[in-house]
Amino acid sequence: MVPELDIPQAATLLRSGGVVAYPSEAVWGLGCDPFDADAVARLLAIKRRPAAKGLILLAASWALLEPLLEPWRLPRERLEHVLETWPGPHTWLMPCVAAIPAWLRGGHDSLAVRVSAHPQAAALSSAFGGPIVSTSANVTGAPAPHRREDLDPALLAATDGLVPGDTGHLPAPTPIRDAATGAFVRA
Repeated sequence: MVPELDIPQAATLLRSGGVVAYPSEAVWGLGCDPFDADAVARLLAIKRRPAAKGLILLAASWALLEPLLEPWRLPRERLEHVLETWPGPHTWLMPCVAAIPAWLRGGHDSLAVRVSAHPQAAALSSAFGGPIVSTSANVTGAPAPHRREDLDPALLAATDGLVPGDTGHLPAPTPIRDAATGAFVRA
């Protein structure tokens, strides 16, 4: 049985290389410290997800994401539009600093980021003190779990804990759009 964690416990676990399940805007997610290569490798193994796909970073605020990005590379009106959608269930591909590891970018020169308004997800990022990985808590190709009871017990057993709560009940995972053009990458 995977332990239920409060937000401070989950943040401590993330800082020590743990992988946790938590509710997000639409589905249950898996998270870890995005800059801990071993934690990310473990999360990818749990999901059976290729690193080349890249990962989304979720944060409680723009201030936690901005140092990772190069927003000045976007037209001003595009950046203003992105910022107007946050906090909220909108993921954007944004130009990022060169130091962002390939395991986060995948095969891309941008980084997928979101400032979340979901109470548990945002609180987890805030308590962690930075952005966290946000990927659906399912094996690649399996349906993403919208409810806690939909979580795969074997997948959950491979994590270090679970933050209880409810998803935001969106019908599908957050859309992903290119911040430079506004084009949908995932509708």
